[in-house]
Amino acid sequence: MTERDRVAVQTYVTRDQKSRWAEEAESLDMSQAEFVRTMVQAGRSGLLAGGDRTNPVEGGSTDATPGGDGMKTALLDLLREEPRSWEELVAGLTGDIEDRIEATLDELQSENRVRHDGRRGGYTLVGDEH
Repeated sequence: MTERDRVAVQTYVTRDQKSRWAEEAESLDMSQAEFVRTMVQAGRSGLLAGGDRTNPVEGGSTDATPGGDGMKTALLDLLREEPRSWEELVAGLTGDIEDRIEATLDELQSENRVRHDGRRGGYTLVGDEH
């Protein structure tokens, strides 16, 4: 990506929000711009039903900052605290993903868009004819 491919995006947030984001960015050893790009992309990954679902934490960063690597930073932060097992690293990086999946499935089921179908071995789209 060349410098000409990059464009600015401007938004307004409260002073408190900016302060919290600045603290979080610093704790992740990221610039504020890199932090906002990463969080927006991560949010898109979790919210979009289709299209580009690239998640920088999973290694497919669309970060416009060369060398930006959220996974590497998060791993280093975990290891700075103490030695970690593989399971502890996975848990530290995935956080509450199981709770988020369960909550999203509950929401989709309440909207009658997804249902659990034991005969088909799991969750399926409502009205999906396989």
